[in-house]
Amino acid sequence: MSCCLSCCASLTCGLCTSAVSSISQRSARIGYCALFGVSLVVSWILREVGAPLLKKLPWINTSETHTKEWYQVEAVLRVCLGNSLFFGILALIMIGVKDQNDRRDSWHHGGWTVKMVIWLLLVVLAFFLPDVIILAYGFISKFGAGLFLLIQVIILLDFTHNWNDSWVEKDEQKWYIALLAISIACYIAAFTVSGILFIWFNPSGYDCSLNVFFLVTTIILGFVFAIIALHPKVNGSLLPASVISIYCAYVCYTGLSSEPRGYECNGLNRSRAVSTSTLVLGMLTTVLSVLYSALRAGSSTTFLSPPSSPRLGGSKPLLEEEVEEGKAKKEEKEARPVSYSYSFFHLIYALASMYAAMLLSGWTSTSESSDLIDVGWTSVWVRIGTEWVTAGLYIWTLVAPVMFPDREFF
Repeated sequence: MSCCLSCCASLTCGLCTSAVSSISQRSARIGYCALFGVSLVVSWILREVGAPLLKKLPWINTSETHTKEWYQVEAVLRVCLGNSLFFGILALIMIGVKDQNDRRDSWHHGGWTVKMVIWLLLVVLAFFLPDVIILAYGFISKFGAGLFLLIQVIILLDFTHNWNDSWVEKDEQKWYIALLAISIACYIAAFTVSGILFIWFNPSGYDCSLNVFFLVTTIILGFVFAIIALHPKVNGSLLPASVISIYCAYVCYTGLSSEPRGYECNGLNRSRAVSTSTLVLGMLTTVLSVLYSALRAGSSTTFLSPPSSPRLGGSKPLLEEEVEEGKAKKEEKEARPVSYSYSFFHLIYALASMYAAMLLSGWTSTSESSDLIDVGWTSVWVRIGTEWVTAGLYIWTLVAPVMFPDREFF
């Protein structure tokens, strides 16, 4: 039996080592995204089962008046704090990495066993910190989460414009037809969703003027996007306008569904099933945003690219000089530029961790039942504000080149 256990342990360690090495060999971005996903799962699990455990920790259980929801929020914030510290430290370490000859390039891609141990230690350490630090982190996370939502909007705009440009560049009729079909389908879906939301969040017999205002604004924005995008003076297209329209409708839904359970205009009555589905959609959107930012990081046109990265062409004079001096192995010493900013890459994960903390804790609101997730007027206004910021940024991308023709925006 002892021999079997020893063999199983050896095989398990070998498998973990093999998995970690394969991550470093293939793509570090996949490894970081997987680690981020694990942190989301751990946060969610501890939110559901961690309250009794935290009550046993005297430096956390400092008052007998704490509710179950307070402990759930504490568990989420502490896990996300450890995650934010991990990616924040990496972001600071990777500042200024411009070529692969930098020793920190190997730190970014390798050393996964050490990094996983450090991540685990930081998460565990967060549970030994006093409440005042967690309170400060919760306050800072509101701003960090807002910044991540802004980045998420920029990522969406970048995705829609690149999607449209890639199909237009094919210059074939079938792709134009596909663009038109998808655009019409997105607009139909956006207006259909808005119509359904009118039924759910504007019940008869109640004064739901606030909800009506949100929904009417969403519908008007959809028409405004199309009118501006199709204007002859604007270099726009219907596909990005339709995708942004359906995204605004989705954000409007998440905002209205976050209204308190007792609010008479919330026709869904904010059941636990609705709360969980909204959380899953929010988490899925977060993971997709982080994934897309990682994939787009290699593009020279995206804001994720490192500033003033050296190009291969710029190393020619150096190589010629080395030839003249008769130095050996000149190709090994050639500085190959990194394809994306490591520092900004980790910063996105740190901000995404703050957003996950707010999503799971209801933006640290303690006015609702602990069975519900992301509920309260704070969540409502954050969602609606995100929708309006999205609309404003998209309209700006269309009208800015017309208003300032001498400036280059892309």
